[in-house]
This record gives sequence, C-alpha cells and structure tokens, in this order.
Amino acid sequence: MKFNTQNAEFILSAAKMADCPRDDLPQIAFAGRSNVGKSSVINRLLGRKNFARVGSAPGKTTHINYFRIDKQVYFVDLPGYGYAKVSKQERARWGKLIEQWFADANLLTLGILLVDLRHKPTKDDCTMAQWFKDSGKPFVVVANKQDKIKKSEWEPNLARIRETLELPDTVPIISFSAEKGLGKEELLGVILDHIHGGYKQEKED
Repeated sequence: MKFNTQNAEFILSAAKMADCPRDDLPQIAFAGRSNVGKSSVINRLLGRKNFARVGSAPGKTTHINYFRIDKQVYFVDLPGYGYAKVSKQERARWGKLIEQWFADANLLTLGILLVDLRHKPTKDDCTMAQWFKDSGKPFVVVANKQDKIKKSEWEPNLARIRETLELPDTVPIISFSAEKGLGKEELLGVILDHIHGGYKQEKED
C-alpha cells in the first residue's frame, strides 16, 4: 500500500503538548540542526517546493509543526536545534517541549534524524540521537547534502557518522540529497514499512 505524498496539508504548530494531535495516526518525526536542510528534505519527499517553510524565522524554534499526509500519517517537524542566535530562554523552552514530546510513548512511530554528510556530527546531533535511542522506537539517520561532496567521500563519511553517533547496526543511514532527490525512494520505503507494517504490529502488541 502506498500513500499520495501530494495530498499533504499543514495542520498546526504545537507550542505545548496539549496542542499535539492524538488521533492514532502514525507520527514520523524529523529532527536536525537548523541549517541541515530539514524543510528541504520534507519538501523533496512530498514533491512540493515550498510546503515546509525553508529558512523559517528563528522565532518558530519552539514550535512543533504537524503535516498530515494523505490522511494516513503525520510528518512531525521538530524545531531545529543549534541556532546560535536563539536566546537561552528560547532554547530552554524548546528543550522542555521536546523532552515532554519524547516522554509521551503514544506519539513517536518512527524517528528521522538529519545530519550533514559533509561533516562530523555535532554534540547536539549526538544528543538528539540519544533521545531517539532512549525512546525505544525505531529511527533512521538521513545524511543530507550528498551532492555537495565527491563520491569517494560518501562511504568514509557515512562510517564516521555511524561511529560518532554510536549507532547500532539496526539503525540504517540513508545518503540523501534534497537538491537532487537522491535517497528519496529509499527513505519513503522505510516510512511506508513503518506506517503499514511496524505501526500496525506495534498497535496489536
């Protein structure tokens, strides 16, 4: 079974936990640094140019954006981290909201952690990876900006990401280019597996 990625709608920006939808649709959470291209990856998956806002104002940092795809699944855009100009107070609010979101076992179905294939993951990336690990839910790492480096660098850089984030073999890393569309079908396949496979099994358990 597939879902129509073109049938996408923005639902809301959640500023507090009470705002988060709880209608039993699976929730696919996207997390990554502010400049890693998270919105561009979501736009590429949906085949839309400006659906998830690219370069949105830092003031949106403390909000969790929900998009409903084909009335079957939510793409949950977690606030980007590592934005230097955001105040300590703003970062604290962001941290508390994300911590509460991860603590609610009924929300996360599949996590997607975005990192930059060109660089070694940051301390913040490692922290986010640990949150996904601690959730006990499946997650995948997407190494974006594949088109920005030589092909000979892909494998060594992917190995560096796995080592730095201390990823178990069960966590896949997908090399991706939001600009070129490389890795799109592989990532959509993983998402579909968890919507129509793992998710149903999880609910039955």
